[in-house]
Formats: sequence, C-alpha cells, structure tokens
Amino acid sequence: MNTNRIARIALAIALGIAGGYTFNLLRLPLPWMLGAMTFNTIAALLRAPVESPARIRPVMVAVLGVMLGSAFRPEILGRVGEWTISLGLLGLYVMAIAAVALPYFRLVARYDPVTAYFCAMPGGFNEMITIGGAMGGDERKIALMHSSRVLMVVFTLPVWFRLTGDLGPINRSALGVGLADIPLQQLAILAACAAVGWPLAKRLRLPAEALIGPMLLSAAVHLAGLSHAAPPREIVNLAQLFIGIGVGCRFTGAGRREVGRALLVGAGMTVLMLAVTAGFAGLVQATTGTSFASAALAFAPGGLAEMSLVGLALGSDVAYIATHHIVRISLVILAAPLAFRLLRRGRSGKPGSGTGT
Repeated sequence: MNTNRIARIALAIALGIAGGYTFNLLRLPLPWMLGAMTFNTIAALLRAPVESPARIRPVMVAVLGVMLGSAFRPEILGRVGEWTISLGLLGLYVMAIAAVALPYFRLVARYDPVTAYFCAMPGGFNEMITIGGAMGGDERKIALMHSSRVLMVVFTLPVWFRLTGDLGPINRSALGVGLADIPLQQLAILAACAAVGWPLAKRLRLPAEALIGPMLLSAAVHLAGLSHAAPPREIVNLAQLFIGIGVGCRFTGAGRREVGRALLVGAGMTVLMLAVTAGFAGLVQATTGTSFASAALAFAPGGLAEMSLVGLALGSDVAYIATHHIVRISLVILAAPLAFRLLRRGRSGKPGSGTGT
C-alpha cells in the first residue's frame, strides 16, 4: 500500500471519528455510523482525498453479523410463525418497488432501459452493479444510485423515528455490553462464529458472506443456548464507524455535478420507495399486529447491515428485521437477472437476446 493511499484512508478514518464524536455529542441515533457517513459524504462531494479502508470494513461487517446473530434467542422460535405473512409479502414488495422506480428512472432521470432496471432493484448493491454492467448498463450510474438509496434511507429512518418517537429514545445499551463484562470463553465463541462463518458462507456462495455467514453461525450458537453474549460495545461502535465510512466514501472520485444529480434523483427515488414501504408496513401491521416501525424497518430498502443497526439502536426486533432483509436481498439477486432476461426476450422476440446491449 503506497503512502498516498494510506493518507487517504487515514483522512477518511479521522473524518469518521470526528463525525461520530459530533453526532454522539448531539445524541443522534447511531452516531458512529451516521456521523462517519455524513462527514465522508461531504468530503467526497468537496473532492477531498478520502478512501474507504476496504480491507478493514469486511472484518467489521463480520463483527456486526455476529452481533445480529446474537438476537436469535431460543424464545424466538415460538414467534417465527408470526413472520410468515410478512415474509410472503416481500415478493410483492419487490415488484411494487420496481413498478414505481423503473418508470421514474426512465421518464424522470432519462436513464437507458438497462441502467434504469438495475437502478430500480431494491437490493444486492454489488450484484446489481456487476450484473447490470454485464447486461450493458452504466455501472457508474447504477453504483451512484444504489449508494444514494442506502445513504438516504439509512439517514432518513432513524432520524424520523427519533423525531416522531415511534420507537422511543435511542437504546444505547442494546449495542452491546462493555468488553470487560464478557467472559473470555464467550468472547472466544463469538470470535469463532466470525472466523468460521465468513469463509463457510463464501464457500457456499451466499450473498454478503462477511455478514450473513457469521450471523447464521452466531444465530445457531445462540439458538442452541451455547452462548448468551453479544459482541462488546466498543467493537460494535468500531464496526459502525467503518460501515459509515464505507457508505460515505462510495461517492469518492465522481464529479460534483454527477454526484449532485445522483443525490437529487436518489431523493425522488427514496420518497417513492419509502411510500411503498409505508404502505406495506401498514398492511403488515393490520394483518399481523407487528408494530408499524418494526415492519417499516424490515421492509425499508436500505442495506442489511445498516437497517439492522438502526433497528438495534432504536429497540426494535433485530431478528425480525435482519431475516426480512436477507430474504429481500436474496429475492432480488436471484429474480432480478432472470426477470430482466425474460423482459428483454419478450420485447425483442429473439431467444437468447438477454446478453446483448
């Protein structure tokens, strides 16, 4: 790693710490994530030389995965049946999002059909960029739009719920206990969940393997009663910091006008997506009795890691939220490319035309 890159990463981390500390003083929800995200986004817009610490972030994501898995306690097994209806609605939710977002990107943003389609998909950030580019879409626009989606949804929901009081005050104790309060044996079990779960998920080709692998193994360990501990608060705050830095630095290297337009288009898209989310959250509340706030966080088109952290900090049901996001992302990754090929084939009338430009 050269000196210039080290300096860029160091600046991003310093800005992240400054942002987290500032947001913590203001007692905003998820200060270390939202503060780091905000300060680095502003730095990227001002063309400051910031760069995400790409090698550290997956490690922090694995820590978050272990923490999310710790929310799956034995008593939760009796409630899984209550999630059937809301999980079953996720397919309709993804289609509803696509139905409003796709015309928006075509008619308002004036994106080409391929770029518009993969911008409209609510999940699978890396997958949508990769597949969209392979199908002939503009990778840069797709990346900027998904970055805008995550940035705005992650920032909007916790602030909204904090202002409206729908989930009460921020629950700082939910973000783990002190490092000194966790027995070494329990720390070793948690570390093993990350060390084994991550490569195992990668081998099984699961999406977001650094998060989902440790989460699933941690969930199994906690459901079996082998552990009752969660990662210590200090490490969780560190994970928040690097996740926030990563989101903010996604805008690095893009022109100010390009980012400004992406954020403007993203704001309109976010309004549409959150309106659909609110409709489905209301339906889930009416049919299952789940609180509107918990349902909204479970359906919201933000990142799995980010939305789960929001739910944790605001005292919502993290296991419920994380499970819904995993299912939504999996649906998008599996179904979006197939649906695109079918749509393209239907329009062209030519078999096998799904890989053209």
